[in-house]
Amino acid sequence: MRALSRRGMLGLGAGAAAAVSLAGCGGPGSDGPTPAGGSRPGAGDRPASPKPKPTATVRPIGDGSTSFTGRQPHQPERPVPLEPGQTPPQFVVFSWDGAGEVGNGLFPRFLDLAKEHGASMTFFLSGIYLLPESKKRLYDPPNNPRGASDIGYLTDDHIKDTLRNLRRAWLEGHEIGTHFNGHFCAGSGSVGNWTPKQWRSEIEQATSFVKEWRTHSGWTDVESLPFDYDKELVGGRTPCLLGQDRLLPTARELGWRYDASSPGGRQVWPSKKQGIWDLPLQQIPFPGRSFEVLSMDYNMLANQSVNSTNAPAHNYPGWRRQSAQAYISGFKRAYETNRAPFFVGNHFEQWNGGIYMDAVEEALTHIAREKEKGGDVRIVSFRQFCDWLDVQKPEMLDRLRTLDVGRQPSGGWQAFTRDLAGSPSTRAADPA
Repeated sequence: MRALSRRGMLGLGAGAAAAVSLAGCGGPGSDGPTPAGGSRPGAGDRPASPKPKPTATVRPIGDGSTSFTGRQPHQPERPVPLEPGQTPPQFVVFSWDGAGEVGNGLFPRFLDLAKEHGASMTFFLSGIYLLPESKKRLYDPPNNPRGASDIGYLTDDHIKDTLRNLRRAWLEGHEIGTHFNGHFCAGSGSVGNWTPKQWRSEIEQATSFVKEWRTHSGWTDVESLPFDYDKELVGGRTPCLLGQDRLLPTARELGWRYDASSPGGRQVWPSKKQGIWDLPLQQIPFPGRSFEVLSMDYNMLANQSVNSTNAPAHNYPGWRRQSAQAYISGFKRAYETNRAPFFVGNHFEQWNGGIYMDAVEEALTHIAREKEKGGDVRIVSFRQFCDWLDVQKPEMLDRLRTLDVGRQPSGGWQAFTRDLAGSPSTRAADPA
């Protein structure tokens, strides 16, 4: 996919928000963009549960590509409903599209950062990143030639690196979702044209590449993934944020809990779409510009260097600051007003000298400091956030949804959430 002009996709006028609503794509090694410990205090309603005692019980699943190893470590305590008069937590979700390790060290870099700050994240794995290129004809993408992929295939060594990092990620408490497979965003084969039946085929293939990587590779000296992917997989993000409406019926049939594919979301409390939590990328302030930008690295790039991922280096310091401040501004706007969850999307890419990776690290560190100062800030995975949503009283969530972007509760949080017997006041929110 080529970067859209900042006003192209959504038909925005000169004064409107210019949120580029597509994620990056390309392929490993291509010239264009490619998609890409410790307990966790603050991630749940109470301090995180103790680390499970070591066990020798590992039950291989299928060909041994995956295995059952017990309850996932480093998960928050079971969430409880928000009580009347309470201020809601500030949830923040950092997520990664593709989640392949291609030798740039970005996957372990952000695992280290998460561990340092007691954060959990979601990794949306592209299934073909576990399929050797020599076996690419096993992939039969809808409306595309067999073996085709707009993001290419990883080398065998990079597949092994990806497996190692996925294993570490899950054992350190992170979620493994899906970014599907071939990342088709253009022409008649685009995911935007797929039917629910074709989405099911794509999902079944993505899961099979995770569950059968040992058969496909023949590797016997690589450790299995420590989870049952049929149970682990409860959500995803579509390539280029396309095709959600026809994906959702299939996702619902498969028992998924959320989808993170909707473009151009606003910083408000989420609701369900077709029975599934709709958790979109969001429009956030873009410092120095008159429009807002989607909360993803590729959309920062598309509004800074248009089609180039290797723009002149003299731009990098300013663009890095602008990107970091966009994330921080989005977080602050929610944290200081309606406490809507804040969602950030990324790719393991060194676009424009790696400035977007530096920006997201700066933003995560800033947000973690707010948590460490005693604020009820929780850097969680999408699945962990859904755990919290699912135990809330419907009337409490309805009340929270009355708070528009940048709006504080009238009379303060205690008054706003105290009385849920009647309908929300028409004066539910005041400007920040």
